[in-house]
Amino acid sequence: MPDTQLRVALFSGNYNYVKDGANQALNKLVAYLLRQGVVVRVYSPTTNTPAFAPTGDLVSAPSWPIPKRPEYQIPLGLLPGLKRDLRAFAPNLIHVSSPDPLGHGALKYGRKHGLPVVASVHTRFETYPRYYGLAFLEPLVEAMLRRFYRRCDAIMAPSEALAQMLRDQRMSYDVGVWTRGIDDSIFTPANRDLAWRESIGLGGDAPVIGYIGRLVMEKGLDVFADTIDELRRRQVQHQLLVIGDGPARSWFEHRLPGARFVGFQMGADLGRAVASMDMLFNPSVTEAFGNVTLETMACGLPVVAAQATGSDSLVRDGVNGRLIRPGAIGQFADALEHYCTDTELRARNGAAGLELSRRNRWDAVNQAMLDTYLRVSAQRRRGALAQRSPVP
Repeated sequence: MPDTQLRVALFSGNYNYVKDGANQALNKLVAYLLRQGVVVRVYSPTTNTPAFAPTGDLVSAPSWPIPKRPEYQIPLGLLPGLKRDLRAFAPNLIHVSSPDPLGHGALKYGRKHGLPVVASVHTRFETYPRYYGLAFLEPLVEAMLRRFYRRCDAIMAPSEALAQMLRDQRMSYDVGVWTRGIDDSIFTPANRDLAWRESIGLGGDAPVIGYIGRLVMEKGLDVFADTIDELRRRQVQHQLLVIGDGPARSWFEHRLPGARFVGFQMGADLGRAVASMDMLFNPSVTEAFGNVTLETMACGLPVVAAQATGSDSLVRDGVNGRLIRPGAIGQFADALEHYCTDTELRARNGAAGLELSRRNRWDAVNQAMLDTYLRVSAQRRRGALAQRSPVP
């Protein structure tokens, strides 16, 4: 560590009250930072029923449930009580992980007090309006995001593909990569359990197509269901396993009769469920990275995914899976049909995915974020200001 010990205030819109890939990554980051001697304090909305115990010191930020999505909380901003706590903590770096009112307040606080601010990008917020009939708002959302991220010293994307997209969108002059890691004691082909699979009603020789993630429409559930309808019309033998939960579960269950829904899984149970599939179908275009894709690869299984920033940095088309034009139902069905009917192809592409997944280990991944903290902190100590994009 440098002479000046890092004291990081991390602001999150959801640190542990609902489990998702973004907050899992943030918790692993905090654990790594603490092991390196960094002092960290986390500010986030909380609930009485958190999905898991938080890593590190967590300060509850006042919030309200989001209308029609009450499982999520919208923080009310950096209110006076939080400001007092923040002043007492005396951070020398701010990390914001969401451009919500709390993130905006933290960014304003950092700029007012001359603190470097690093932002991590976890999802493509500008794509969300299209799933609620509001696609015309996407340019406005993108402009709002640009104003937020340009005021940060640096922003970190989970893949080089998304980093380049952020550069193309003129979000920041300083864009780095903080990718995602994998726990290969959990996600491994050794955790495949056909007895468990049979115990939930997935027996016989028909291959199992899996879905993993929150059951919300912006994950492409409609595309998933329409593709499965096409497979049924073609009389392709298959079974369905859905891992996850969310407000669209009842809709998804209605659209996928006969599918096995096992809800949220964690730890060894999640590893067993993933390894017990035969392939993953991930039609989403909203992920910034795609943890579920990497987890499936680590279990030695092929992935059929939409050609989007969350997948194209992980899936090599024709090598460890297929990348399909978003929304192309027939092409998704073609790819799944090939995997359902060709066991040798499944095995070969799955093995390739396993080999590619070995590049992602959490300590190396999180050191990239720590290196960025140290770099922007050193720049500020030398009197440098946050760099702005040279492109208007």
